[in-house]
Amino acid sequence: MSRLAIVATGLLVLAAAALGPFALRSAAQARIQAAVRHVVVFKFKPEATPAQIQQVTDAFRTLATTIPGVTAFEDGVNNSPENKNQGFTHVYTVTFESEAARNAYLPHPEHRKFGEVLRGSGIFVDAFVVDYVPTRSK
Repeated sequence: MSRLAIVATGLLVLAAAALGPFALRSAAQARIQAAVRHVVVFKFKPEATPAQIQQVTDAFRTLATTIPGVTAFEDGVNNSPENKNQGFTHVYTVTFESEAARNAYLPHPEHRKFGEVLRGSGIFVDAFVVDYVPTRSK
């Protein structure tokens, strides 16, 4: 190895060591600033009517317009032929602009009010929630 190559390698090692904390901070910061998907799946009582479920859905949907940081709201009904949904039928996806926006949403008074509406609906059985930062792959 030439003397120039040794010096260049040494400089690269020093630069990596010096930038390491900034690179880690940037990665953590990017994670916090990345969009977050909040997937909520509800199980309703078998006797729940479509109108009752629509009332819950409409109340949930209003959170997208009343709580800052929400960039999208989607809902749908499970139609998987695999029959592995264990009675969880209605899917709601809330997209937040960042992890910080999601964290502010969870204790928000309007979100808490929706929880009261849901529990008071008389048709709610259970829910599960999954949050994730989407990755981009092709």
